[in-house]
Amino acid sequence: MQIVNANDLPKEDAASPIFTGPEVTRQSLTPDSQDYNANMINFGKGVRNKLHTHTSDQLLIVMSGTGTVATEQETQTVTVGDVIFIPAGERHWHGATKDSQFSHIALTRAGSQLVQIEE
Repeated sequence: MQIVNANDLPKEDAASPIFTGPEVTRQSLTPDSQDYNANMINFGKGVRNKLHTHTSDQLLIVMSGTGTVATEQETQTVTVGDVIFIPAGERHWHGATKDSQFSHIALTRAGSQLVQIEE
């Protein structure tokens, strides 16, 4: 068994072309898992990821701030305690609102691939 507190984990720079801005960090929650990718993703104000899909289901658990989660059909505002289930293959994006930083835990199956749709 392993117990970690996300507040104690180092924040790694996660800036990449999938994000709309550079103010994104990642904290690995399960670096030794062979079954799950679990990371705390921290977005600066107004930063989001671009429209994308995953080859496995994705679960997001909002830990702080206010964010937006959207598909091509709907856009929802989410906040602390909200849990979002995104089925494999669903086109979606998520990130911080313009007025709030935002953090969520992102959980996918190990080996799941992210496919960026929006440039």
